[in-house]
Amino acid sequence: MFTGIVEEIGSLKAVKSKTEALELQLTAEKVLEDVQLGDSISVNGVCLTVTDFSKDTVSFDVMPETYRATTLHALKQGSPVNLERAMAANGRFGGHLVSGHIDGTGKIVSKKPESNAVYYEIELPDELIHYFVYKGSIAVDGTSLTVYGVEENRVTISLIPHTVDHTVLGDKGPGDEVNIECDMIGKYVAHFLSNQQSQNQKPDVSMNFLKDNGFA
Repeated sequence: MFTGIVEEIGSLKAVKSKTEALELQLTAEKVLEDVQLGDSISVNGVCLTVTDFSKDTVSFDVMPETYRATTLHALKQGSPVNLERAMAANGRFGGHLVSGHIDGTGKIVSKKPESNAVYYEIELPDELIHYFVYKGSIAVDGTSLTVYGVEENRVTISLIPHTVDHTVLGDKGPGDEVNIECDMIGKYVAHFLSNQQSQNQKPDVSMNFLKDNGFA
């Protein structure tokens, strides 16, 4: 489990490409401070398992499903990547619930500075757009952000200067693809309601239901 608070920007040192699979070796510092084999690290929002590490490098295997569903296959030697270690049980929850399981990719269609912020408009696949609401949460390349607009097949996000300077999003612009993870709670609610509708049942969401299921 992650929070979407990027700890550092790493760099792709080497990549071995197989048939819809990858072996990645990254250079990093902070995320290697207490790394162990088998640890989970978010790489541009994708939860990957540590297969090897040294003082300043860490390696991962990328399986075909992840290859097809994310932007990792487009990385090249020297590409910067957002890195975050899995959340410690005694850590602060600075962002929102992020699983590292990418739902799809989006494309940046506009980037506009306004005062101390930079607004990005991102085009999403039709099957993802209904998971997002105004002032809801979204993870873009593993960065926890707030949705400031939802129109047809696009969402708008805003980055403060710190996020621009300390994540890979600051250097991205129109035409660039990004990994998207929908709000986890929203996905569960949508799935629950969809199942009830397919069974011709009326959604029975009441205060008692929410209390019984830990929401109140």
